[in-house]
Amino acid sequence: MKGKRFKEEQIIRLLQEAESGLAVADICRKHNCSEQSFYRWKSKYGGMQVSEAKRLKELERENVELKKIVADQTLDIRMLKDVNSRKW
Repeated sequence: MKGKRFKEEQIIRLLQEAESGLAVADICRKHNCSEQSFYRWKSKYGGMQVSEAKRLKELERENVELKKIVADQTLDIRMLKDVNSRKW
C-alpha cells in the first residue's frame, strides 16, 4: 500500500486556499493531487484547524487500541466459557 503523501497540516492548508477563493482544479494542479482526493479531504477535514486535526488523529489511534483491547477480552471470555462448560 502506498504511503501518505500529504500530512494533515498540508491538507488543511490546501483546503484554506480553496476557501480563500482559488479554483479547486488550480489548487490540485499546483500541489499535484487529484480532485477526488481534495473533496475526500474536504469532507473529513473541512473547517478544521491544525490542532483539531492532530486531536482527531490521536482519537482515531486511541480508538484502534481500545478495539484491540475489547477483542482480546472477548476472546478470553469465550475461552473461559468454553473451559467452564466442559465436564471434567
